[in-house]
Amino acid sequence: MHITCKGTLIDLSSPKIMGILNITPDSFYDGGKYTSDTTILKQVEKMLTKGATFIDVGAYSSRPKAQHITEDEELLRSSHAIELIISAFPKIFLSVDTFRSKVAKQALLAGACMVNDISGGSLDKNMFEIVAKNNVPYILMHMLGTPQNMQDNPQYDNIIFDIRHYFSEKITQLRSLGVNDIILDVGFGFGKNLEHNYTLLKNLNLFTCFDLPVLAGISRKSMLYNVLKTTAKKSLNATTIANTIALQNGAAILRVHDVKEAQETVQIFNQLNN
Repeated sequence: MHITCKGTLIDLSSPKIMGILNITPDSFYDGGKYTSDTTILKQVEKMLTKGATFIDVGAYSSRPKAQHITEDEELLRSSHAIELIISAFPKIFLSVDTFRSKVAKQALLAGACMVNDISGGSLDKNMFEIVAKNNVPYILMHMLGTPQNMQDNPQYDNIIFDIRHYFSEKITQLRSLGVNDIILDVGFGFGKNLEHNYTLLKNLNLFTCFDLPVLAGISRKSMLYNVLKTTAKKSLNATTIANTIALQNGAAILRVHDVKEAQETVQIFNQLNN
């Protein structure tokens, strides 16, 4: 299984790491830590050195009940950061975490080579067209509602069936536009309660039926620290355990805050399977 970024074929038969770079003041774990040029570049360098294949830049906090910001504000945050990173690391595989097509378009023009859309094109009807025109990999995530209301009593008839049906319809739309590289993300914590999240983690392999890479974004989320009655800051060990389960159930990409630990998890997983 492969995807193409910047003309480079990336082999996902060995799982890859996507490092999270939140340049927001209010993200649930690291909000406000990476807002200056110096802190942004130091964190990117650290993640690349520790083994990240991709860096995912987010300028809109999508935590539950996050404050909604305007498109202009998101553009202002993301454009400078992406240009800064590309200038310092021109060969980097940079992903932009946005549900807005205008933000995605600007990021791709600046040198990003992947779009990570929490809404799966549902919040901006132009997103699929922008991805298709730029011929870049697209992370198709499932979410109920918006970050502001997604955790207001989410309901499913059958969460596995419902999300597989959602993916099937969205994949058909993307393929019709000529999008080649699609990565699936079930959206842990995005319109899911605790039972939903663990049902998805336990059955993640059921989403490999599309013969597309599956991304697991579980890092330090409330589905982990609520069970342990702790906090996001104290949930690194829980994240490693959940990432291990995700790899065993077919995840090809781990999206994480802690790259070193995730890379070590992949190394042990690969050794086990070799």
